[in-house]
Amino acid sequence: MRYLQNEAAPSAPQMLLGHALRDRREACGLRQQDVARRLGFSPSKLSRTESGHHAIKEEDLSRLLNLYEIASPQEQQALLDLAWVANQPTWWHPWSAVAQQYVQTVVSFEDLAVRIRSFDVLYLHGLLQTKAYAQALIERGRGTRTTHIQLVDLRRERHTRFTAAKNKKMVCVIHEGVLRHPVGTPQIMAEQINHLITLSKDDDRFLIRLAEFDRFNLPIELGATTIFDFAGRVPKIAYAESLDGGLFIQDESLVDDREKAFDVLRANSLEPEATRLKLQQIASEYYT
Repeated sequence: MRYLQNEAAPSAPQMLLGHALRDRREACGLRQQDVARRLGFSPSKLSRTESGHHAIKEEDLSRLLNLYEIASPQEQQALLDLAWVANQPTWWHPWSAVAQQYVQTVVSFEDLAVRIRSFDVLYLHGLLQTKAYAQALIERGRGTRTTHIQLVDLRRERHTRFTAAKNKKMVCVIHEGVLRHPVGTPQIMAEQINHLITLSKDDDRFLIRLAEFDRFNLPIELGATTIFDFAGRVPKIAYAESLDGGLFIQDESLVDDREKAFDVLRANSLEPEATRLKLQQIASEYYT
């Protein structure tokens, strides 16, 4: 588990690869200094690799795979693929001067994930936002108008790339309060709600459910949470964003707790068709 703000942050492939290698080392009963001594690494190099702050070479990774007795071709290839992706230039680099480091890490997880599950209690997930909603929300934060415009462009590019990619899914549970606390103007909110209805109805990549105010025993204490699922035997990651940073959770038991809470929220929220009807009701009551 780590809380990131604007310090140098590892990308998703580096973080996931490091986490997987650490788990395999510990499963073999080896200490970092044991592995470093056997392979001729410095202890700091191995530590930085496992924390995601060092991009490992393919030759060094192959030696680790042999030492950890990872014989499964599927698992070997998944880890080699992560290492390859980690060494490629990122598409969001043009925004690196304006997007905080933790935001760039989130973008890298979105880029790599095959499924994203989110519970929204404060504001809508970035992949659901219209341009006007995103702009109104971003303009509430720090920075110049130029910076705000660039961040809006990054948010739209994230949505474009997500919807253009194959085999990606997003499952969203939105708390009703998100839509009753307006962002921007009534017109912006009406457009945003209509956008949610359209996504829910016409785009099978998005599954959207609404958690109503008057539902009993919903575990909303989960808070604003995103869970990233990846292909192959790559561990899931949970993420919780706050005002000035984000908490990345890799511990399997803690991620599992959040998965269970999310599943309860999803099961006890409105079905997609009922969600669309409720969205129409909210739009007509508050934003017309």
